[in-house]
Amino acid sequence: MIEIPPRIAIAEEELRESFVRASGPGGQNVNKVSTAVRLSLDVLASPGIPPAVKDRLARLAGRRMTPAGLLVIAAQRFRSLEQNRQDARERLIALLREAAVPPAPRVATRVSRTQKRKRVEEKKVRAGVKQMRARPAPE
Repeated sequence: MIEIPPRIAIAEEELRESFVRASGPGGQNVNKVSTAVRLSLDVLASPGIPPAVKDRLARLAGRRMTPAGLLVIAAQRFRSLEQNRQDARERLIALLREAAVPPAPRVATRVSRTQKRKRVEEKKVRAGVKQMRARPAPE
């Protein structure tokens, strides 16, 4: 069981791992050994993720989430399979932690009367400067 505070828990059985050949580092092993990891999680079917977190996760994941709700994380940064497995899990946990934090509510503010007055005065000064640069009217 992977637990991510505050209320998210994912069973190990929900995670699917597949191993493919990596295109990155590996030396002579790169053509022989499948060291890249594709970690997938069916977010919509996961009972341990609250609905609000699922919505935020879908927005954060972007292209990593399929329209069917399958989150896919590919890891091929390291030469060894175990390091790539660990990297994929850490990235999944980081993404879930980020989605677990609700956004701060927006507080509506108003422009003060002094700021409005200052803005209008600055516009008048600027208009005066531009008017002084203009050609004089023919008499």
